[in-house]
Amino acid sequence: MTLFHSDTRASSTGALVTYDTDALNAKATDHLWMHFARQSSLAKGTVPIIVKGEGHHIWDSNGKQYFDALSGLFVVAAGHGRRELAEAAAKQAETLAFFPIWGYTHPGAIELADRLADYAPGDLNKVFFATGGGEAVESAFKLAKHYWKLQGKPMKTKVISRAVAYHGTPQGALAITGIPAMKAMYEPVTPGGFRVPNTNYYRADEMGFQGTEEEFGLWAANRIEEMIEFEGADTVAAVFLEPVQNSGGCFPPPKGYFQRVREICDKHDVLLVSDEVICAFGRIGHMFACDAYGYVPDMITCAKALTSGYSPLGATIVSDRIYEPFAHGQTSFAHGYTFGGHPVSTAVAMANLDIFEREGLNQNVLDNSAYFRSSLEKLLDIPIVGDVRGDGYFFGIELVKDKTTKETFDADESERLLRGFLSRALFDAGLYCRADDRGDPVIQLAPPLTTGPREFDEIEQILRNVLTEASNLL
Repeated sequence: MTLFHSDTRASSTGALVTYDTDALNAKATDHLWMHFARQSSLAKGTVPIIVKGEGHHIWDSNGKQYFDALSGLFVVAAGHGRRELAEAAAKQAETLAFFPIWGYTHPGAIELADRLADYAPGDLNKVFFATGGGEAVESAFKLAKHYWKLQGKPMKTKVISRAVAYHGTPQGALAITGIPAMKAMYEPVTPGGFRVPNTNYYRADEMGFQGTEEEFGLWAANRIEEMIEFEGADTVAAVFLEPVQNSGGCFPPPKGYFQRVREICDKHDVLLVSDEVICAFGRIGHMFACDAYGYVPDMITCAKALTSGYSPLGATIVSDRIYEPFAHGQTSFAHGYTFGGHPVSTAVAMANLDIFEREGLNQNVLDNSAYFRSSLEKLLDIPIVGDVRGDGYFFGIELVKDKTTKETFDADESERLLRGFLSRALFDAGLYCRADDRGDPVIQLAPPLTTGPREFDEIEQILRNVLTEASNLL
C-alpha cells in the first residue's frame, strides 16, 4: 500500500491524486445533507472527509490515519481494501449489472438465498432481499401482518420491542424503534408499537428489579408476556428483539432470556423476529447471533456485514411456517425494492462469505472476545467509566457522573461531554468509534473481525488517555 501525505493519495495507477479539502468542504456545505448529523457542523468546515481504507485503518483527505474501531458502522467486518470484493463487484457488473427479482431472478440471488438458508437455524429457509437493515425490518413487519391476515387473524397487527431499541427509520420500522426522540417529529407513526424493558442489568434497579442477572433476564422476558396479555394475544403479531441491543450501549441477553421469550411467543401464538442487522455475520462469533444464544426465531433480519459494506444489501430470512400460505394459488407478498437482491450486491456477498469461511473470521471472534472484554474492563479504574458490557466484537462503555451511585449526566452535561469533547477528542487521537447518547452516554466499539489482541491494546490505550482527560475536565 502506498501511503499519501498532506492532501494527496495514491491512485490505482500509482499517480498521486490531490484532494482539495477546503473545496470539498465548501461543496459539502452548499449541497450535502448528511444522515443523523447536525448540518451546522458542515458550515463550520470541520466534518472529516474519509478517502481511503485499508485493513482496520481509514485516512482522511489530509492524510491522517485513524483506527476504525466501529467497522464503518458495524459493517466492514472483513476489513477495508479487500481487492477480491471489489473484483467480484466489477466482474458481475460486466456480466449483468442489474435485473430485478420481480417475477424474474438471476443466479446471484438464487445462490446467496441458498447459502443464507444453509447458515440459518431451524426451518428458516426462505430469503426476501432488501438493500439495507431498515428495509429488512420493514419487510418483516409487513410480512408478519400479512401472514396473520392469511391465517384468518386480521387483528394481529401490534408489535412489541424494547425500550431504547433502534430498529430503523422507515415509517413501519420507526414504530418498532423504542427511542421517543427519534419519532416525535414524524408522529403519527404507524400505530401498534409497544415497549417492554430492555436487558440493561447495570440499570436493573431503576426498572424496579433486585436480583441476579439470570433472574433479571427472566423478569425482563416475563414483561413481554405481561404486555401480550394486557394488549390481548389476538392483537399482537410479533416481538422484535436484537440478540445484543445496540442503542443504549450493547445490552447482552442474560442466560435463559431468549429461551423464555421463545416459550412466551409459542404460548401466545406470536412471531419472534431476531433483528440481526448488526449482530449477524460474525459480530457475536456466529453467522447468526441467535445460534450463540440458543434460540430459533420465526424471522431474521440482517444487512450490514453481509457484504462487509462493499455493496448495499439486506435480507429477511423467513421460516417455512410463515412462507407456507404464500406458496399457493394467487397469493403474493405485495412488497419489494427495485435494488433488492441486486446482482452486484449478491456477488459481493458471496465473495465476502467466502472470506469468512476461508479465514475463519467467526472463530477469530470467539477466540479473542474475552481478551477484548478484559482490555476494556481495565478502563473501569477511570472515574467516569461505570460499566463495560457486550459480547463478541461488540462492546459498550457506559459513562457516569458518579460511579458509586451510577448517577448519569443530565442533557447539558451529556452534550458537553459527548459532542463537545469526547467525539472530537477520540477522533483527534486516531480512534473512530461511537459516542452515543440515545440512552445513557456510552462509547461503542465494533472493530473489524480481522483484529486481535494487539489492536485491542491499541484501542484501550487511546481510550484510557482520552477518558482520563475527560474525567479531569469534570
